[in-house]
Amino acid sequence: MSLGMYGASIPVYQRQLGALAKVLEKGSAWAAARKVDEAVLGATRLTPDMLPFTRQVQIACRFAEESAARLAGAEVPAPHDNSEKTLSELQKRIASVLAYLQGFKAEQIDGSEGREVVLTIAGTPLKLNGEQYLLHFALPNFYFHCTTAYAILRQSGVEIGKRDFLGAA
Repeated sequence: MSLGMYGASIPVYQRQLGALAKVLEKGSAWAAARKVDEAVLGATRLTPDMLPFTRQVQIACRFAEESAARLAGAEVPAPHDNSEKTLSELQKRIASVLAYLQGFKAEQIDGSEGREVVLTIAGTPLKLNGEQYLLHFALPNFYFHCTTAYAILRQSGVEIGKRDFLGAA
């Protein structure tokens, strides 16, 4: 049995976003137990020149949405307003993206290896085929932002481990 583009994308996004949602639940519980404002946790960064926790989650969500649409040859959904400040608000964002991903079927995405995907990065067009886009751009960026969000909570003291990141806890 071979792995298709659908199997390499949608279930991967669903599993990891589900794991991220559970990590956020633990973050919310940790903040409540210590009387830490979730907005403060949401503004936390690994280093001053990196984006804060809220943006890491928002960007991970956006990569999942955009890549699903691009691989399916569908219209990319309008950007969110990125107004989330708390972990609870980010939970709703993740739930919204998971609901969006649920609408894609294998037949929409399988076979998209050769579909042309054109991105504009810093004003420069970048043309990739679907396989290159998924494996060398979308998934690495998605995992980067999920990992960074996890690392920010871990660094802040939230009691999460590798099993939480993997969705196995």
